[in-house]
Amino acid sequence: MQAADDAQYFRDIINQIQSEIGKVVVGQTETVFGALVGLAAGGHILLEGAPGLGKTLLVRSLAESVALNFARIQFTPDLMPADITGTNILAENEQGKRDFAFRPGPIFTHILLADEINRATPKTQSALLEAMQEQAVTAGGHRHALDAPFMVLATQNPIEHEGTYVLPEAQLDRFLLKITVPYPTKNELAIIADRTTGNVVQAASSVADRDTVLRLQRTLRDVPLAPTVRDYIVRLIVSTHPNSEFASAETNRYVRYGASPRGMQAIILTSKAMALMAGRYNVSKEDVRLAALPALRHRVLVNYEAEADGVSSDTLVQNLLSHLETGDREPISV
Repeated sequence: MQAADDAQYFRDIINQIQSEIGKVVVGQTETVFGALVGLAAGGHILLEGAPGLGKTLLVRSLAESVALNFARIQFTPDLMPADITGTNILAENEQGKRDFAFRPGPIFTHILLADEINRATPKTQSALLEAMQEQAVTAGGHRHALDAPFMVLATQNPIEHEGTYVLPEAQLDRFLLKITVPYPTKNELAIIADRTTGNVVQAASSVADRDTVLRLQRTLRDVPLAPTVRDYIVRLIVSTHPNSEFASAETNRYVRYGASPRGMQAIILTSKAMALMAGRYNVSKEDVRLAALPALRHRVLVNYEAEADGVSSDTLVQNLLSHLETGDREPISV
């Protein structure tokens, strides 16, 4: 009974948040869904899409709907790591004694929008690594913990390559999901025109708070995972590695590096979120198949031959899912 109540509570809150975001953001169903998964799973989201598609508006509306602190960093080539994490400054206390004090940067928030993250240099991008993995910042030899929940939503433009820096694999791996933001449809464009060119400004109202979000995250992690589903996920991760026992011919030919254990964790957490959003307290293989693409598209790295043949990570992940359906079904020993 408790499990059913928790699942219903989870679904009700997520639906309310989604409804509030829908008052501001037109369409973008998959993008909004991915952001909600990241919020509930306590993970970070990479949003890739052309400018003007509402990525910033989505992140701001998400923060408003759950009453969490929000900060935005515009990444530029001249941005320095201390501009993100904060720095030690010389300050004078009440007794007139001078000493160094830490002044926190914008990363000390609940929801952080890293706008056009690939425009910053690798040195600056690396300032997010510790925070994304350990929810802490080390500055001046001291470790400063970030307040939970902490979530990074980063955007990047896939069109422009001049003046940009490719995100290193170590940072890509820290994103729970990579969501491709599509262009709006004809009907959605008409709604956007009506909403944004008049005097009435839509805004998301707060329907949850910090404690509610933390409860959602605890509920998600309590969802059980059947051994058969776990084995299916493990087999999928192994199949992304060239020359592994479950690798397909396409994997051996086109993949340079496969998914790490974080990819497995991402699929499990995303699948649990999908199950709860559907009103279930158990994860199905269909949840896994839906979670696989956004969880693996930035973790399955293709080689030069794949680029020359026009084979993308998305294509390879879909191929792996089809391959598993007809491949070896022997249980994995643990």
